[in-house]
Amino acid sequence: MEPAEIVEVEDKRVACDGDAGPLGHPRVFLEMGNKDSIDCPYCGRRFVLKEGAGTAPAH
Repeated sequence: MEPAEIVEVEDKRVACDGDAGPLGHPRVFLEMGNKDSIDCPYCGRRFVLKEGAGTAPAH
């Protein structure tokens, strides 16, 4: 199944609220873990880690 929308991000932890104001969905925080993408369980939006992002060690 194709995602509703693909959003490139620079962090493995993202938040999604459907981006539709009052017509959206509850804000959820999603963690990619070892993967390079994650889909929102509410709206199907796919968050994809930009190439080279999220690889720098934490300070």
